[in-house]
Amino acid sequence: MTHPIRRTTVALLATRLTLGALALAALSIVNPAIAGEKQDWVGTWTASPQPTWGADFALPVKMMPKLENQTIRQTIRTSVGGRRFRIVLSNEYSNLPIQIGETHAAIAGVESKITAGTDRVVTFGGQAKATVPAGAPLVSDPVELPLDALSRLSISIYLPQPTPISTFHWDGKQTAYVGNGNQTASETIAAAQTTDARTLVSEILVDAPANDGAVIAIGDSITDGNGATLDADNRWPDVLAERLVSKQVSVLNAGISGARLLDDAMGVKASARFDRDVLAQPGAKAVILLIGINDISWPGTPFAPGKSLPSLAALTTGYLQLAAQAHAHNLMIVGGTLTPFEGALSGTPLDAYYTPEKEALRQRVNNWIRTSGAFDAVVDFDLLLRDPVHPTRLLPEFDSGDHLHPGDKGNRAMAEAIDLRRLIRN
Repeated sequence: MTHPIRRTTVALLATRLTLGALALAALSIVNPAIAGEKQDWVGTWTASPQPTWGADFALPVKMMPKLENQTIRQTIRTSVGGRRFRIVLSNEYSNLPIQIGETHAAIAGVESKITAGTDRVVTFGGQAKATVPAGAPLVSDPVELPLDALSRLSISIYLPQPTPISTFHWDGKQTAYVGNGNQTASETIAAAQTTDARTLVSEILVDAPANDGAVIAIGDSITDGNGATLDADNRWPDVLAERLVSKQVSVLNAGISGARLLDDAMGVKASARFDRDVLAQPGAKAVILLIGINDISWPGTPFAPGKSLPSLAALTTGYLQLAAQAHAHNLMIVGGTLTPFEGALSGTPLDAYYTPEKEALRQRVNNWIRTSGAFDAVVDFDLLLRDPVHPTRLLPEFDSGDHLHPGDKGNRAMAEAIDLRRLIRN
């Protein structure tokens, strides 16, 4: 006769084996569109996350402090295309989770309009509703909507609950539309307000079987595109993306306006975000580094009133560390010389932005970038953009008008000056 305890044990074991088999079967059909297929994910666009700041800082945040029962629609332009894509949301600088009510993606039309027939519901773990964890990103499921290279994608996010905005990207250079209620599926947004800052969306990844990796441009407002025309995709990394699209190489703009090499500012210092913004990028092949002008120009201004000028040794040590990190991950690194800035922000409360002492340090830094051998290549943005008659100033035709940031023509010249052979090995 079978012992009752043994009979119960056998029954429990059979039940567990059945449940295990069901679980394995469930796993095998979670995503039949992807299972067994070769996937080639690469970033096609990014906007580096920053923490918001208080009213005591010299520049406004340009973002509502809180969203509630509102939809925000944002437009991005891809570099390489792909057969499907994922959206990455960031809540990096908050200690509170964010509740997502619904997210849609579509091919963008004019202003807030989307292209008919392209609207897709975006899911996270199979669910339309999602939670972005505090201090962390959230990656969507693949969205089955092919994206062409250099196409424009519209992303609409509905936030049903009170949502303090702690993580954003200040200088988005693209109009975002905020409307009341859930308008994620609407053809156009009935906008209550607009902003050119970015919220939540930090990256787009595409499944691009023919891709040949990514080039990341990391820097400050000159890379972020502060002087470029709003909504025109004319930053120098945008133009570089146009040059590399035939090579199936993506370009990611990791510029942050106000960023510095050595210290936190309007974003964390370059060494603190190099891993996130460069090394962690799938398929990263090369990085173009253009940063340091804020380390030199900010001291003694309302941006950094108690800060003294950094030493040349401190700046070069910072550059060497970034080069070492890139080389440890088998990435090529291209160093950009710091561009002219005489006359920048003169007649404003930031009048001390330029001084002869700061200019002397810029010249010493540029000499080191050109001659140190720290980088695999150098692109001499200083030589390219400076006025031959007055070399401490930007050439007027390249100047956006503030004597600091290149305009559209200057951005295009910067992108066209980059030797593509230094970025791709084939």
